[in-house]
Amino acid sequence: MALGTDYGGQDCSLARALELVGERWTPLILRDAFVGVRRYRDFLDHLDIPRAVLAARLQALVDAGVLAKERYQDAPPRDEYVLTAKGRELWPALHLLGQWGERHLSDAGPRRVYTHLPCGSRLDGMGGCPSCGVVRPEDVEVRPGPGAVLTRTDAVSVALRQPHRLLEPLRT
Repeated sequence: MALGTDYGGQDCSLARALELVGERWTPLILRDAFVGVRRYRDFLDHLDIPRAVLAARLQALVDAGVLAKERYQDAPPRDEYVLTAKGRELWPALHLLGQWGERHLSDAGPRRVYTHLPCGSRLDGMGGCPSCGVVRPEDVEVRPGPGAVLTRTDAVSVALRQPHRLLEPLRT
């Protein structure tokens, strides 16, 4: 029996959220958007995702107002995908899920380390700053951690070997 595509029978906000951001590739697309991936080709190369799936997921996120398309080239026309305010609200949930994975599924230590730039403190497991409290994603720097595997050669993976501020566009 095939799985349904929605949770229509569920009267639950979590079910509604999962309809949009719970599909297999969508959290990874959002993760990449937070680290500065904006261009279709970079999402495609970094995620090793089928083109049709990527196009459908990006369009669903645009339609829902989580991402916005911004033109960066007129001829030929090319767009970037940028997190909206609505999309940025997903940062705590994505960070928390990633931290859970670091604690329970990474024997070599964290693959990524997140630092609150204004004070230099490492984010806690809940995505907050132990010194300052609540953190905006644009005030966070990501860098490889001791568990990072640095063998991928796509442009995004190579760029992320260096410290990088979240939401700052990666230019690959």
